[in-house]
Amino acid sequence: MALLKVLMLLGLGVSVNSAVSLQKRIIGGNDCDKKEHRYHVRLEIGKGTHRRLCGGSLIHPQWILTTDTCWKSNLFCRINAATIKIHPLTAKERVPRIQKKPAIYAPEGWRHDIMLLKLRKPVTGVPPVPLPDCTKRPKVGDTVQLAGEGRTTGPNNRSLPDAAIAPRLQCVNMNVVEVSNFLPGYGHTFSAGGPNKDVCNGDVGSAVVFNNMIYGVISPGVSENPCRNPVSITDVCEYIGWIRTTI
Repeated sequence: MALLKVLMLLGLGVSVNSAVSLQKRIIGGNDCDKKEHRYHVRLEIGKGTHRRLCGGSLIHPQWILTTDTCWKSNLFCRINAATIKIHPLTAKERVPRIQKKPAIYAPEGWRHDIMLLKLRKPVTGVPPVPLPDCTKRPKVGDTVQLAGEGRTTGPNNRSLPDAAIAPRLQCVNMNVVEVSNFLPGYGHTFSAGGPNKDVCNGDVGSAVVFNNMIYGVISPGVSENPCRNPVSITDVCEYIGWIRTTI
């Protein structure tokens, strides 16, 4: 499975206006409630006219939580823009520049797939998502909510080529199917899934919430055959001490 996830990294992100967006969107989702996911951040990775997307979450007025993969997805590109107020439909706002060096968790000498980005100035008007209560972690069978900027797909889990970013943030509920896993090269994970439900590469880095708190971050490993495998999720509780110390 780890090898499969590594292979999938080659296709991380979605071009905003590219035919390769086929089967690269949230599947089985709906428009997020206006009161939810206001902390969602759009991260743009780019060089020249080419752009790819990742998600992130504001967990503090000056800190964004996402995956390390979003930073290292392209050796020639780095995250060069972060946009808040994606949801609900408000005036989108570019945030102050991100500091050059992200905070990476790498105690064993290799980088776990979790990252904190510090903004040069705190943002206002956006409520951060609460960090988890790790004494009440989601169990197998519990429902968690994932979000991303892909549009809801059409019949047979198909999305149209050259589809624009969805006008509203998409949410999808899934059931936890595995807890307390460890994947070399990725770190601590859990997984969730559901019939005819899946995420896309462009959703990597976005929040996974439970009881209105962030318990996970969508990790890479998106299948070319949607809805056949559970979604891999970086387990925030396994890194909560590092997160609190860092921010």
